Amino acid sequence: MSAEWFKHMCQDSIEDIPRDSLINIRGVKIDSGLPSTLRMIQYIEQIQNPYNFLCDGTPVHISFVDEERELSKVLTGYFRALKRCF
Repeated sequence: MSAEWFKHMCQDSIEDIPRDSLINIRGVKIDSGLPSTLRMIQYIEQIQNPYNFLCDGTPVHISFVDEERELSKVLTGYFRALKRCF
């Protein structure tokens, strides 16, 4: 696992990945007795792609932005925009 590997994984589009190659996160088992670093490694080894996986059959893509924004402000803006549409 290198920085390049992670960069490649996060750039993959969920639509371009064959569904049968995605791991269902429900099947991932982590030993809570391990130190955090080993738990992270155990998770990544099992999930294979930490950015694209399945959750009960639903494809999930995780992404992060470079800027810091509070969730409450993002949600407030989202709901205000929705309100203007109606």
